[in-house]
Amino acid sequence: MRTRLAIRLHILLERHFPERRVFLRSDTDTRFIRLRPATQLIACSGAAAIVAWAIIATSVLVMDSIGSGNFREQAKRDLQTYEMRLNALSSERDKRAEEAIAAQERFSSALEQISAMQSELLASEIRRHELETGIEVIQTTLRRTMTEREIARSEVSQLALSLKSDGTLEDKIGTIPGDATVDFLAEALQDAAAERDLTIANAQAALVQADEMAHELRLLQEQNDQIFSQLEDAMAISVEPLDKMFRAAGLDTDSLLNTVRQGYSGQGGPLTPLSFSTKGAAPSPDAERANRILDRMDEINLYRIAAQKAPFALPVKNAFRYTSGYGMRWGRMHSGTDFAAPQGTPIYATADGVVTHAEWLAGYGRLIKIRHAFGIETRYAHLSQIRVKPGQRVSRGERIGDMGNSGRSTGTHLHYEVRVGDKPVNPMIYIKAANNVF
Repeated sequence: MRTRLAIRLHILLERHFPERRVFLRSDTDTRFIRLRPATQLIACSGAAAIVAWAIIATSVLVMDSIGSGNFREQAKRDLQTYEMRLNALSSERDKRAEEAIAAQERFSSALEQISAMQSELLASEIRRHELETGIEVIQTTLRRTMTEREIARSEVSQLALSLKSDGTLEDKIGTIPGDATVDFLAEALQDAAAERDLTIANAQAALVQADEMAHELRLLQEQNDQIFSQLEDAMAISVEPLDKMFRAAGLDTDSLLNTVRQGYSGQGGPLTPLSFSTKGAAPSPDAERANRILDRMDEINLYRIAAQKAPFALPVKNAFRYTSGYGMRWGRMHSGTDFAAPQGTPIYATADGVVTHAEWLAGYGRLIKIRHAFGIETRYAHLSQIRVKPGQRVSRGERIGDMGNSGRSTGTHLHYEVRVGDKPVNPMIYIKAANNVF
């Protein structure tokens, strides 16, 4: 069976690869090489395999070259896009920083205007009080003058009646001669008329002065209303962004202000409630408006103190870029925000507080922990140098260390954390909340 199969295979190969002979002739001899069908098949198969391998290898090299070229071009395009995005973010950050500086300047200017308006308001209230007192004095003088005028009129009437009644006149003048009596009566009438005229002139002058003071009082009242309106608008404009900032950060403003008020004794002076009455009477509407404005100013002051105690500031003031945000990363929770900048970039405290940790800690490397008010803690990791000590009090914006690459880190950057009640929260909540205020 095997022989028959071999014969059939040989016949099949003979059709496509007939036996060939290659003759090799020399001067003295002639030889030949027999190429059987199987040998030719093997040779053709080898040649085809070599050609196929060459084609495939060339195709692979060409495709790899094209792919690597496309990858490099794509990488360049991605790099350019990334750089453009970084530049745009940097420009946006600079713009936001300029807007924050401008907002801070506007806020300071508003406080100065409020202080000046408060001084004007106090001076205006004092002037109004003086005018009211002057009007009362004038009214008293006018009443006394009117009384004196009535008395003078009564005396004139009595003298006139005395002239008509000889008996009564003789009883009053006794033994005075007739000519002297007439002169006496004429002089008395003249004095009474002069006194009456003087009283009437004084009364008219007092009425004119009272009208002038009433007009001036109305002008002062209108000016006070305008000042009050401007102060109330300024208070609303100043308090609203602060309130929004704390609410955006997830803080209860009522509880926050109560906490600050309990720990702050800086009341008195210009923020003491106004009282323009020493008789214990109810305050006037202007006094109530002034007290409401003072309450708003006290609220602004409490917000300002609270803003210093909460981490609303950026820990890096130099040029930087965000490299990793808060959230899941590589299957693990990333509890902070990463800021990348050159080695040694200054790191600043984001709020007033007390340093509780300032040394090496496992994967954090060189780490600083600061305890703030309202149960908030901030952490600054991977530092190259620590510039504070445990127990030290630091202020917002004070330099506490330098950026580095210590601990479990893949490059120079700052790992910044914010924790509330020892639970991490997104630091960008506080930073973004303060963009329109600071």
